[in-house]
Amino acid sequence: MPQFDNISLVKKANVYFDGKCVSHTVQFADGSKKSVGVIQPSTLTFNTGAPEIMETVAGTCRVKLAGQTEWKTYSVGQSFDVPANSSFDIEVSGEPYHYVCHFG
Repeated sequence: MPQFDNISLVKKANVYFDGKCVSHTVQFADGSKKSVGVIQPSTLTFNTGAPEIMETVAGTCRVKLAGQTEWKTYSVGQSFDVPANSSFDIEVSGEPYHYVCHFG
């Protein structure tokens, strides 16, 4: 879906890794949350509390989930799942990577 309707947006940005990743939290009427963000070219490691689905909106990234040895590439229209209480490495090169993170 190209847009979210009937939401609340947290105005203050979430800034990680010295600005290499910036996102905003989106809250829905049913209490669910997502974040919408951009990762600049870099290689970063994220830790998760809740399970996440990372949806690629623009750009391309390579991802290695905790416990795996191989990197997998994701591009527009693709997503990857990250278990709760886990981590993933993400590599972005070239253009910035735009994403929606679905928590749950």
